[in-house]
Amino acid sequence: MSYRLSLLDKSPIAKGESATTALRRTIAFAQRAEVLGYERFWVAEHHNTPELASSSPEILIAALASATKTIRVGSGGVMLQHYSPYRIAENFNLLENLAPGRIDVGIGKAPGGLPLSTRALQAGRSAENRPDFAAQLRELDAYLGAGKDTRTEGLAATPATTAESEKFLLGASVESATLAAELGWHFVFARHLNGDDVALASAISTYRDLAHRTPIVALAAIVSADGDKARETAEAFTPYRVTIPGGQSVTVGSEAQAAEYARQAGVTDYTVEKRKANVLAGTGHDIIAATDALARQYGVDEFILDLANPGNSRLDAIELIASAQTKSVASARPATPTALSA
Repeated sequence: MSYRLSLLDKSPIAKGESATTALRRTIAFAQRAEVLGYERFWVAEHHNTPELASSSPEILIAALASATKTIRVGSGGVMLQHYSPYRIAENFNLLENLAPGRIDVGIGKAPGGLPLSTRALQAGRSAENRPDFAAQLRELDAYLGAGKDTRTEGLAATPATTAESEKFLLGASVESATLAAELGWHFVFARHLNGDDVALASAISTYRDLAHRTPIVALAAIVSADGDKARETAEAFTPYRVTIPGGQSVTVGSEAQAAEYARQAGVTDYTVEKRKANVLAGTGHDIIAATDALARQYGVDEFILDLANPGNSRLDAIELIASAQTKSVASARPATPTALSA
């Protein structure tokens, strides 16, 4: 089937290596993705996480934009709850001027870390006076690009841009799909965090009805020439949803992380829900077979792959996927009729 593939990278730091090495690999990863024809390359935001180097997407986007020429680069995403929407708008307007027509503004609702980092990022801000996420997103929307009438009169997010970056809301619910449609933003359903296909179908249907287009779907994947090895590795990936009284529910990677989240939040009364793992695993052909099936089922025309492959094997993985997609598209084309001889 015909659909676009994009990539999300978290700049993982392998055991024994430095963050510098991990970030250089991310840049090389984006450069190779560009050559292979991937649509966009996004970087994530994670805090107080020693095994990940991507804590400031906007800085990394600037480096990626300067190291590439055609691929779209952006955030997957900036955790808006920590920041001034006006400041984020200025950052992305600046990026748009550095790489006109190639910048994606991806915004997420999650904290991107555990409570200690959240408190540090929001130091001096009162939770009672902080606007809710929807209000923050509307304010950000008012200042991005040329701005809208809803922004504060006399206040513009500079530098001005001649075009507006593409805007994406990342989420895993009908509520997020509805908010994205109301603002005219693209919507990305985080299936790598929420494997509930009922929720996926509902969000897609809601967004399509309201926005008259289909959301992008984010998928986790582990890819290897040895499909059995990839599937064996994927069995260890199980997401957990932790909920604390009066706080935000977040998805973490283990029960231990759920307990640590509650400890940092200073609570003992919390719940943990084991969620369905949704990691695509296998060879490049296995991954493309899975995305083909999802594209047919939901009418999706773009997937963003979050590769759990370690180190340099991520470079091998995108080669395997790109090759498999090329063969899949070629095999789906009708054969050229052979001319009959006279």
